[in-house]
Amino acid sequence: MSAEEYARFGEMKMIMHHIYEFSGLILCTLCKTYADIIIKRLQKQGIGYIIQNVGNRKVNLYFGKRACLDAVSSFIHKPLNLLTPEEDFMLGTMLGYDITLQCERFCSRKAKSIA
Repeated sequence: MSAEEYARFGEMKMIMHHIYEFSGLILCTLCKTYADIIIKRLQKQGIGYIIQNVGNRKVNLYFGKRACLDAVSSFIHKPLNLLTPEEDFMLGTMLGYDITLQCERFCSRKAKSIA
C-alpha cells in the first residue's frame, strides 16, 4: 500500500497517531488487512503487540509497553465479553478509561456475577 493510499483511510491515521504517542497500552479492533499493515509498522519501530482473533475477518490488536502486554496476555485467551469483572476492570484501566466509570462498571458487573 502506498503512502497516498494510507492517507485515504481515517482509521489508519488514528492508529498511526496511537503508535506515535502510545504510553502504555492501545487496543484497536480492525480488519486483518489493516492489522497486517499496522503490525509491519510496529515491528519496524520495535513496539510489542499481541493479536486476538475476533472472527473470520477482524482482530483485536493490542500494542504498547511489554509489561502491559504481559499482563493482558494472561487473560485475553477468551472473547472480551467473557472477561471476569476483575479482568474487565483491569483492561479498561490499562487502556486509560475513566477510572470512576470503570469502578461503576466493575461494581455493576460484580453484582450481576454474584446474583
